[in-house]
Amino acid sequence: MTAPIIPYDERPYRPCVGIFLINDSGMVFAGRRIDSRAEAWQMPQGGIDLGETPLEACLREMEEEIGTRKATVLHEIQDWLNYDIPMALAERLWHGQYKGQKQKWMLLHYNGADAEINIDTAEPEFCEWKWLSPDRLIDLAVPFKRDVYRHVLTAFKPHIEQAQIISAK
Repeated sequence: MTAPIIPYDERPYRPCVGIFLINDSGMVFAGRRIDSRAEAWQMPQGGIDLGETPLEACLREMEEEIGTRKATVLHEIQDWLNYDIPMALAERLWHGQYKGQKQKWMLLHYNGADAEINIDTAEPEFCEWKWLSPDRLIDLAVPFKRDVYRHVLTAFKPHIEQAQIISAK
C-alpha cells in the first residue's frame, strides 16, 4: 500500500545536515553528483536518521559520501536553513513526501590527506570531487541551492578566516 501523495505546497521539509568541509587553504570540498546530467556540484549532505543528532548525522554522512571522518568541527549554524526542490524532482525523491530540505549546517576542517578521500563508496553520490573556492562552488551549484549556499558562506566566512590563520602558524 502506497502512502497518499501530499500536495507539494503542504509537504514538510526533510531534516538534513549539510557539510561545509574546508582544507588548510580555506577551499571547500565539492562533489559532482553522480545522478545528474548537469554539471551540478555540491557539498556533502544527507538526512538525519531518527534518534540521531545533527553532529552524528554529519560524521556518518561524511563517511558515507567521501569515505572518511577525518575532520574537526569548527562551527554550526544554529538555525535550520530550508530550500525547495523543483516539483518534478520532489515527485521522484523520497516517495513524494517532502518539498525540500531543512538543513543544519556544520563547518569542518579536513584533517586527512587528499588521498584518503574516497568517493567510490557503497552507495556513491559523486562521480568526481575537487577543492573549490566557496564563491566558485556557489556558481556551480544547482540554482535551487544557491541561496542556502550564500547564507552558509556568509555565516562561516569569519570562522574560515580564523581557521586559515591558525593553520598558517
